[in-house]
Amino acid sequence: MTKDRMIKEMVLRAWQRASEDGKIRSKPDPDKIVVEIPKETVQADYATTVAMVLARLEGRPPRELAQMIQSYLQEDPRVITERVELAGPGYLNLTLKPDQWRQVLLEVEEKGKRFGQVEIGGGRRVQVEYVSANPTGPLHVGHGRWAAVGNALANLLQAAGYEVHREYYNNDSGRQVKLLGQSVHARYQQLVGNPLPDPEDGYRGTYVTELAQRLKDRVGDAYREKMFEECLGYFTQTALEEMMALIRTDLKGFGILFDSWFSEASLFETGAVQNALDELRKKDYLYEKDGALWFRSTRFSDDKDRVVRKEDGEFTYLASDIAYHRDKLSRGFDFLINIWGADHHGYIARMEAVVLALGYPKEKLRILIGQLVTLVRDGRPVPMSKRAGEFVTLRDVVNEVGKDAAVFFFLMRRLDSHLEFDLELAKRQSNENPVYYVQYAHARLCSVDRQAKEQGIQVKDSGQVQLDRLTEPEEMKLMKRLDAFPKLIEESARALEPHRLTFYLLELAGILHHYYNKHRIISDDLTLTQARLLLVSSVRTVMANALGILGVSAPERMER
Repeated sequence: MTKDRMIKEMVLRAWQRASEDGKIRSKPDPDKIVVEIPKETVQADYATTVAMVLARLEGRPPRELAQMIQSYLQEDPRVITERVELAGPGYLNLTLKPDQWRQVLLEVEEKGKRFGQVEIGGGRRVQVEYVSANPTGPLHVGHGRWAAVGNALANLLQAAGYEVHREYYNNDSGRQVKLLGQSVHARYQQLVGNPLPDPEDGYRGTYVTELAQRLKDRVGDAYREKMFEECLGYFTQTALEEMMALIRTDLKGFGILFDSWFSEASLFETGAVQNALDELRKKDYLYEKDGALWFRSTRFSDDKDRVVRKEDGEFTYLASDIAYHRDKLSRGFDFLINIWGADHHGYIARMEAVVLALGYPKEKLRILIGQLVTLVRDGRPVPMSKRAGEFVTLRDVVNEVGKDAAVFFFLMRRLDSHLEFDLELAKRQSNENPVYYVQYAHARLCSVDRQAKEQGIQVKDSGQVQLDRLTEPEEMKLMKRLDAFPKLIEESARALEPHRLTFYLLELAGILHHYYNKHRIISDDLTLTQARLLLVSSVRTVMANALGILGVSAPERMER
């Protein structure tokens, strides 16, 4: 149990006893007790405003009620506080006994890789769909951000007790896929000496030429001067397979693996799209107008109805999205999470309407929108132009700064905020580089462990270590931050915000570096050495656990 919950139980017991003694009328209510970490200017571990709540319920001065709760807290036989102080109009500031913080080291030692894991998920099944890029070009840096966040979020939810399924939705159907095939066909014709122009809205860039060259190497000039419609299937399918192979390779190199890859084309091949629309039609959620088929999404608070089949008979993206989400919901997940790009913000209302129309509560679906990434080099934005067909790919970034730096940098801001990615900073091997700063802290502690073994210092069983030797302010700070890790996992999982772990790691690394530079961990004082070795071993474990959730490695050695 985390310390804040222990404090909350103490306050609840004090309220209970005051109620039993007839000193207050209000019955104990744990939901009305708030325990929080006070500002740094307050010399206490926790603070509670329970007296303010009681003052409203009882119609009495909060300070009077705070004094009463204070006396009950101090009389509690299970008290874990060293001090309970009254402040201001009725705040209670609580300082724990040092032994309470030292206990976290024993818990970390016992649980190891499991430390930090919580059970708020209760085994409920959640599907996380992320990246899901159109297979018409290489992954760009925006896809990299969504990949990093999706992977970290899935890991985070697993650590919080959910059963997680990771899925990539492959948009392998529709006009954009045909246009890719047409673009490769035109480039192929140019390579075999037939000066066919690129399609007006086609895909450009060196990757199209590379696709065409590989195809030419395979078939020679067998398709020379053949019109695209004559070989549509071959060029489109070949280009699609090549692009998906490239995407899979790039994601694997980025540490991203999926449980399933779902094909949009399969929804049409199996009749799932038509079946989904038939279901909505039976519910009177579809209607014909101006030769098109419309979804009555305004019945579910969307700002306008949406077309699912155009006048020419072509289905819109929404039609396959309806079928896809119908399929996902039928698989028995307790809820779904989609991570989409910034240009999909307008889709939230219509997809919530789809979920409601299919007979599910809209809370079944959570859509997270990722904002854009700006690459910066030497203080200047790196130009990126998809229109010209040339842009910085995820592979470019990973090759330049490394996988770990890329992942960490992508996770250093909230997903819904703009991210500025400094390429030069990400490569720097110094404390200015956030990921280096954190990884160096872990490697530093691995070095301490090696030094202890080289000197023949055997780390005792944790239960025999004299933890009361840990009295330095930096040691208490480290233990407090370790204790906060399980709560951080819980709160981050509830908020669906894995980026919070990067801030935690930076703070923990900062305290560790300061401690390391100020105090000797290995000394002639064997009992103190044993205690400090247990402390830094616990810090190392928690850092590795947090880095693992983010998808970043925890190196044992680093160059400096």
